[in-house]
Amino acid sequence: MTGDQITLFAIFAGVFAMFAWGRVRYDLVAFAALILGVVLGVVPEERAFSGFGHPATFIVALVLIASAGLSRSGAIGLLTRGVVDSDRSTPVHIALLGGLGAVMSGFMNNIAALALLMPVDLQTARKAGRAAALTLMPLSFATILGGMVTLIGTPPNIIVASIRAEELGSSFRMFDFAPVGLLIAGAGLAWITLVGWRLIPKREAPGDAEAEFADYVAELVVPKDNKAIGNRVSELEEAADSADVAILSLIRDGKRRHGAVRNLPLKAEDVLLVEGSPEALDEFRSAVKLAFPDEGKSDEDPPSAAGSGQILIEAVAQQGSRITGRTAQTIGLAWRQNAILMGISRSGKTIRQRARQTRVQAGDILLLLVPEETAEHVIEWLGCLPLAGRSLTVTQEHKAIYGLALFAGAVVAASLGAITMPVALGIVVIGYVLGRVLTGRDIYASVDWPVIVLLGSMIPLGLALDQTGGTALIAGWLTAATEGLPVWVSLAILMVVTMTLSDVLNNNATTILAAPIGIRTAEQMGVSPDPFLMAVAVAASCAFLTPIGHQNNTVILGPGGYRFGDYWRMGLPLEIIVVAVGIPAILMFWPL
Repeated sequence: MTGDQITLFAIFAGVFAMFAWGRVRYDLVAFAALILGVVLGVVPEERAFSGFGHPATFIVALVLIASAGLSRSGAIGLLTRGVVDSDRSTPVHIALLGGLGAVMSGFMNNIAALALLMPVDLQTARKAGRAAALTLMPLSFATILGGMVTLIGTPPNIIVASIRAEELGSSFRMFDFAPVGLLIAGAGLAWITLVGWRLIPKREAPGDAEAEFADYVAELVVPKDNKAIGNRVSELEEAADSADVAILSLIRDGKRRHGAVRNLPLKAEDVLLVEGSPEALDEFRSAVKLAFPDEGKSDEDPPSAAGSGQILIEAVAQQGSRITGRTAQTIGLAWRQNAILMGISRSGKTIRQRARQTRVQAGDILLLLVPEETAEHVIEWLGCLPLAGRSLTVTQEHKAIYGLALFAGAVVAASLGAITMPVALGIVVIGYVLGRVLTGRDIYASVDWPVIVLLGSMIPLGLALDQTGGTALIAGWLTAATEGLPVWVSLAILMVVTMTLSDVLNNNATTILAAPIGIRTAEQMGVSPDPFLMAVAVAASCAFLTPIGHQNNTVILGPGGYRFGDYWRMGLPLEIIVVAVGIPAILMFWPL
């Protein structure tokens, strides 16, 4: 083992450890690792930023923009209209909505597909009197499975195709993934629909029939001219009971009063900590004529009640959201966006502390008070997914056919080899701008920039590991461990290891490392590398054991009221099915 190999192995070990720790954003970790590699001399300085111009990075960005265009054009509305019916049984609902999600995620980013369908699933669960937890996880898993079917369905497929083009001279085509992907997705959907959803723990969650989402703890201020001043807190309990909220505590002069507060007389500027649903909180505030806290005003100005132009919105914090890992105060939510964080719900549990001073985690549901005219901008600025209705984005239904036709035409042209996939997607983006489906601002807002930074940083590191012989060394270890055994055993081991890494690490980073190892293993065994590349693509996409392995699993954590250990119950058998179906399918369509 050379010095460069040892250095790169150490860098990758540190990167994966930081990914697993999860306290630092993965894009920052990856970029820091890239710079470290350049400083230590294992990544050539002239190629340090080549990953940002890599075809895989560019295609991922274009897919995200095209996904936004499909949504804005109203094309998705045409597909979802008439599919959802609250009178259907749970298995039928999962089969229909999950099947639709799988189809959508084959042609658009799977997190975008989930974002569009999740509010539909939540609304249907409420109408059916069914816990949303029973159907949200199946929907998330279905959108992940569907992404395996096409080149643009999921970033691991794009990365594998780009690495194949560099190593073997030609890329995988649009539907080369379809034969294997369809068999695995079909088997996975059958498991989810018939058995898997029954294994999800049944507990009270934000999606229960009695509540839209979990109750929130919010702060309501007693204005200076309020008639309740001088009355005891207990005298507000009748109004609280009527609105179905609970008065938890009282904050005075910035300090929370512990113990019994029922007999405390109210003073101006007191802050009541109350718990309830969004509607109940607003009803209680209106009945008692309390005010929302307003951080945007000076200390001399009293907090004012919400005006007629303000609305309450619920949104889910994602891994890369601006507020994730920070508080509403530190990002300046109030003074930058004139918005207030009213409450936080985390995995079905109420956070019993001041919401605006609470560090937000990925998967938290945020209750936001925002100006109605800037609601969409606030959600985009935060980088969260809205749960109040299907989407805050105003769709343009009359452009649905245009949006679908342009996208379908580009896919067909790329599939027939008339143009390359990056050019095809570029034409779609330009067409959406010229057709006023997307604006220039929409283009930049729809790109998941942390993912782009991750890819741009990890690709040069992966190339350096390959060029120094590091991947060949790992492939040698794998070959030696399976010497004398059938080739499919090596295929299975590579698939299981890749899948396991994907469950705890970023799947894009896993793909960048695993794909070259697959190629070198095939070379040492004297067989075709395509089965190994297919195995990596499938395994890297299938992260079903934890809420951190895939963005979709993180997003449903709060709305479904799930716990960390809930995912493996349905996910472990699903991963076993993926391997059991995937290996024979790969060997059938991509022989050694």
